[in-house]
Amino acid sequence: MFNDLYKKCLDLAGHKSSKYYLAIVSFIESSFFPIPPDVMIVPMVISKKNDFLKIFFITTIFSVMGGILGYFIGAFFFEFGSNIMNFYGYEDKLSKIKENLINSDSFYAWLGILFLAGFTPLPYKVFTIASGIIGFNLLIFIFISFISRGLRFFIVSYLSYKFGDLFNRFMDKHGSKWFTVVGMLIVIIGILIYLNLK
Repeated sequence: MFNDLYKKCLDLAGHKSSKYYLAIVSFIESSFFPIPPDVMIVPMVISKKNDFLKIFFITTIFSVMGGILGYFIGAFFFEFGSNIMNFYGYEDKLSKIKENLINSDSFYAWLGILFLAGFTPLPYKVFTIASGIIGFNLLIFIFISFISRGLRFFIVSYLSYKFGDLFNRFMDKHGSKWFTVVGMLIVIIGILIYLNLK
């Protein structure tokens, strides 16, 4: 199923209305769809290099909007949200998240987790739904989502624009590891800054 969806997204990247489909995929991926919009970003930017900023903005804005949908699914449709979390294997971790999110340190830990979920291959949709379930501050959620999603999609768009197929091949082989390492480094730097200011 995942392979079929992946191939379908690749096909949509070459469609004449690819930007509209990119917006849809970016939106639904943040709340339930399993295929990330990066799959469409890379071939779209390679084929239309001058549009890389437009592609970046479309992906970021609709991804965050989809994240807000995920938040509201968690906040108001608990059973549906739990089913999505269960599909991705995260439902059992929810009670532990609720227990731990009771002090300021856990609040900042959730900020870091949200950033990593938006930036790395972690399933961002799971954490949008979980944020709604635990009643995390919506404005902070939107802010962190814009930062993490925007940074990720800008990097993908810009490097696709700059290096084309070379970056595409790199992403196929090492993309997940690379984003995970960079995301963790950013969070560590954030923690060090926070500890310095504390």
